[in-house]
Amino acid sequence: MRRPLSMVLVAVLSTAALAAAQVATQEQETPPPSFSQLGMIVYPAQDQSPEQQALDEAACWDWAETNTGMKIVIGSVDTEAAAQQAGDQAVEATTGAAVGGAARGALAGLAIGAIAGDAGKGAAIGAAAGGMGGLRGRRAAIAAAERQGAEAAAAANEEAINQFKKAGSLCLQGRGYTAG
Repeated sequence: MRRPLSMVLVAVLSTAALAAAQVATQEQETPPPSFSQLGMIVYPAQDQSPEQQALDEAACWDWAETNTGMKIVIGSVDTEAAAQQAGDQAVEATTGAAVGGAARGALAGLAIGAIAGDAGKGAAIGAAAGGMGGLRGRRAAIAAAERQGAEAAAAANEEAINQFKKAGSLCLQGRGYTAG
């Protein structure tokens, strides 16, 4: 029994709308991030009420977002993505490392083989050894680039958070709080 296309389309659209509504509801239920989640301590130096402090912190959070151009999301930095990107760049930069190593090894093997009486055999052995050395060097370069990419992403994130905290702290101080 075949259903008309319009009924199937309505069912798909209804399911998609329901899923979107559930996601939107879940997003709305998440409380906004706070300065305390960034490790800041905010003291109401002018005896502001907890309600007033919450309002002031929310206003300063918005002000810090506007003035730094950053939207802080509480979570962790995806250093794996940064490492992957740096590793991909290292792969491009080291393409041909094994070939270069093999060529250098063949030249050295050729010279040693010529002295020993079989230049061809010496060149072949040197090429194999040089190629393996080139691959090891390439792998080491990629691993180092991935490590540096992850460290750079973490450092950039830390710097951005510090900039945001500084902006929030200045706003809170302007509203009569001691923040640090």
